[in-house]
Amino acid sequence: MPEAGERAKFLGRHLMVKGEYVDDILSGRKRATIRLGKVKVKYDELIVHGGGRPVAKVKVTNVVYKKVKELTDEDARKDGFRDLSELLEALRKVYGNIKPDDTVTIIEFDVIQNLSELEPQDPYLGLSPADIARLALRYLQDVLSDEEKKILRDLTITNSIRSTAIRLFGSIERRWRVRRVLRRSLNELLRRGLIKPRGISKPSKRGKERR
Repeated sequence: MPEAGERAKFLGRHLMVKGEYVDDILSGRKRATIRLGKVKVKYDELIVHGGGRPVAKVKVTNVVYKKVKELTDEDARKDGFRDLSELLEALRKVYGNIKPDDTVTIIEFDVIQNLSELEPQDPYLGLSPADIARLALRYLQDVLSDEEKKILRDLTITNSIRSTAIRLFGSIERRWRVRRVLRRSLNELLRRGLIKPRGISKPSKRGKERR
């Protein structure tokens, strides 16, 4: 646990990684990320982003606090490195000078959904309403109206089309308005190549222009 008197950082729903680590995460070679300082993880499930796009949904399995001097080769391997020396070199590239008594946070996780291999038979590709909303609010700000943003923000709270329809419009009969925003958001995420159904290759530039 973090020591008393040390300020902790908070991690929300989104976990950012370098693009070079994406393949290792999706293959399972990288099952942890090590961050300098004390990071409190607020949620059990996170969306991982790398290389300018969302890449996976992961379940946090463990959060461990250590001093740099307590890190081991096993910690390094969980983070996708060959050994401790390679891990420390990578940490120095990101954070500059690190000291033996500096605290680090080890966030361990399992991939539960590859966002480039989503379920094509599902109307929402196997994504929850809340996850579609979170992705849309992060990547589609330039095309969303104020009302759409309001609906999406509420979905991040309720994760329910019915509940959001009642909360915002006073009637379950208005859930079509919520569905319309979800479908538009999902289609735009697909059009931009940010997510992809399983077995579907990335559309060509010509194909995008026709659409």
